[in-house]
Amino acid sequence: MIWREINGKLCSEMKCQDFKEALLFLNEIGAIAEKLNHHPDIKIHSYRFISIEVYTHDSNSITEKDHELTKAIHLCWLNIQGLDPIY
Repeated sequence: MIWREINGKLCSEMKCQDFKEALLFLNEIGAIAEKLNHHPDIKIHSYRFISIEVYTHDSNSITEKDHELTKAIHLCWLNIQGLDPIY
């Protein structure tokens, strides 16, 4: 999972196996966002791609909360893929 800073947001796009996996990932991101009380912009498109944009809406900038959220999303993706984190 690669995060890029684009227009003041941390952005990533993931290709899932199918719509079922995309929906699972979206729901897992939702649970993480609720736990951290920090909510990304998420979109499923072309039935199996997920686009994620993370930034702090209040300040319209990237903050430490955004980095915390992207790390948690990354770990979730690794878990869904059955992979172990390197760090």
